[in-house]
Amino acid sequence: MHDPSIAFITPARAPAWKRWLLFSPLARIVIFVALFLLTGFVIGFLSSVLGWGTKSTTLLQHPLGLLIGRALPAIVAYLLLAGLVERRSPSELTPNKLLPYGAAGLLLGTVLFSAVVGMLYLLGSYHVTGFNPDPPWLPELLVYGLAAGISEEILFRGVLYRIVEEGLGTWAALIVSALFFGVAHIFNPGATLWSSVAIAIEAGLLFGLLYHVTRSLYLCMGVHAAWNFAQGTIYGIPVSGLKADGWLLSTRTGPRWLSGGIFGAEASVIALVLCLLCSTALLVIALRRRTIVPPLASRHVAASGTLLSSLQPCG
Repeated sequence: MHDPSIAFITPARAPAWKRWLLFSPLARIVIFVALFLLTGFVIGFLSSVLGWGTKSTTLLQHPLGLLIGRALPAIVAYLLLAGLVERRSPSELTPNKLLPYGAAGLLLGTVLFSAVVGMLYLLGSYHVTGFNPDPPWLPELLVYGLAAGISEEILFRGVLYRIVEEGLGTWAALIVSALFFGVAHIFNPGATLWSSVAIAIEAGLLFGLLYHVTRSLYLCMGVHAAWNFAQGTIYGIPVSGLKADGWLLSTRTGPRWLSGGIFGAEASVIALVLCLLCSTALLVIALRRRTIVPPLASRHVAASGTLLSSLQPCG
């Protein structure tokens, strides 16, 4: 019986060369990256022709260009991978799930980061110093929120987590996708080894488990986008080291492990603990549902054992 947690299974009659060069986990990841880079180059070229790729454009055109340049290549590459290579309709991106799952993700992400700020406030680390009535909220929503949420969730959860899980199982997928997610933020302004470890644990594991439990990229995108938007545009805290202008003008005091330092609250132990609690709850759900996917080799052994048992004569 096909495990619904596994989106793609190599066709039984596929020749050996296709199994390695087209259908293997590594091959599909490489194919996605190639499609992503090619599509990004084409969209970047068109954006430059239209004049949307420079900061000299209007206040809205530049962030729209960044949103299109980051999100659209990821979406197109993913749909091409699913349609042309895996020969499936990606249920994790079906249009009818966009509104309910996306809205739920936006709400969850806002509440989660608000809880982080609330704890920092109660511990005397977060301080509001003023109010900015006119922050550039729309460009920040488009770039820090939607562009990052869409592109990074497709890359790290839709491609890396999902495909590694299909080959090496859930535990390996959680570790690999979380590590790569942390490493991806190590070159951000103010980043340290600790901030990357924190990002890997609090966000990498959380988003991986969120995708595992729901099998929805829209929910992950919504949480990711709302987390970034709330952090920068609402509470005035740097987003992964990137300065953001928020409605609230704020400062954070105290030791770096508490405040997060110049990298932002994502490097705070408060964010780490709260996100770990959420991840633990999701893991409990996964264990109770028995949805943890074993490695492919173990699944083959189990399937062979089941087949042999069914061939045993009765009586």
